[in-house]
Amino acid sequence: MASVLFVCLHNAGRSQMSQALFERAAAGRHTAHSAGTTPAEHVHPEVLEVMRELGIDLSERRPQLLTRELAEQADVVVTMGCGDECPYIPGKRYIDWELLDPRGRSRAEVRATRAEIARRVNQLVAQLDSQVAAQVPNGSSGAGFVIESRP
Repeated sequence: MASVLFVCLHNAGRSQMSQALFERAAAGRHTAHSAGTTPAEHVHPEVLEVMRELGIDLSERRPQLLTRELAEQADVVVTMGCGDECPYIPGKRYIDWELLDPRGRSRAEVRATRAEIARRVNQLVAQLDSQVAAQVPNGSSGAGFVIESRP
């Protein structure tokens, strides 16, 4: 089982959608958290609307502050627009997703961002499933992951 941390500036849009879509795609095989470098007070309304279209209710989620501890607990850290504010933890796999911030965008634009996140999340889940499967046959726990470091 892998743990993924999705990070953006406010933890009110991209990272919240990513966490929710990852949880749905992983179906308990992996875990996810999300955080922001400067958390907002609530999830953006346009994000709530387009996620409800998929039957995902984010209205009870609250943006949280990114901490070094959260990053240290993750096997994979997916960043989305937080730049140098994201902590770098040696030995962690980092992935940077360039995605539009959904705040203030039309529903069609937020849906397009949601679709792109879903595509990337499904790809990430498939990679993690493959890595875990490669570790399990010889009796290991599946905790060994290919490490990619930040360039």
